[in-house]
Amino acid sequence: MLNEERRRAILDITNREGRVLVKELARRFNTSQVTIRKDLEVLHAQGFVHRTHGGALPFREGALSDPTLREKEKLYRKEKLHIATAAARMVQEGQVVILDSGTTTTAIARALRHMQNLTIVTNAVNIAAELAGTPIEVILTGGTLRKNSFSLVGPIAEDTLRRLNADILFLGVDGFDVHYGLSTPNLLEAKVNRVMVEVAKQTVVVCDSSKFGRRSLSLIVATSGVHKVISDKKAPKSDLRALHKAGVEMVLV
Repeated sequence: MLNEERRRAILDITNREGRVLVKELARRFNTSQVTIRKDLEVLHAQGFVHRTHGGALPFREGALSDPTLREKEKLYRKEKLHIATAAARMVQEGQVVILDSGTTTTAIARALRHMQNLTIVTNAVNIAAELAGTPIEVILTGGTLRKNSFSLVGPIAEDTLRRLNADILFLGVDGFDVHYGLSTPNLLEAKVNRVMVEVAKQTVVVCDSSKFGRRSLSLIVATSGVHKVISDKKAPKSDLRALHKAGVEMVLV
């Protein structure tokens, strides 16, 4: 059986059964577990399956999928906390940090609450609320509220950001196809994120491994615009190799 034939068969099984395991697929196709893992990584990178520990799940989300913040909070909680801890270690007192909207960036805000001399710029209403009452100076961009993400978007948010400069941007994304770039399902959100990248000295993508191989509706920036990525250890190896080749620093937690 050719590689493509086997991968199509694996995809059919995944969609039909709702879950596949590496060991079972190796027995079924009379091949090694190493080969099956490579097949699943390729299918993950192409956006057809979600790679999980020991197997894979079917990918059922389209380019317009836009879950609410509350829905996202239920997913990959442990991974997001580890990512947030690693991100917070990068921040030094006296810096200006931009936090995009999202559950991972909200976790970063919580990890930074103790810092004394820090300015955080954000377009997320919930992040501003998280930091209220702390020593951190918070700049909220203003703009039109998106109810799904509690984020502020539109010309007001973009104009505010263009008047500022920041040391680090922590950017959470809905999709990260390493050959395409970072993407999000909302056009206005993508425009605001693009300005954030423009005004920050360093862009750090913070995303759990489920975001790899996905493409949402609107491109934010190509992979070449990213300096560092913080993710969990389940990130596909093929994507890690591509990022390393592109000169992007990877931190796996």
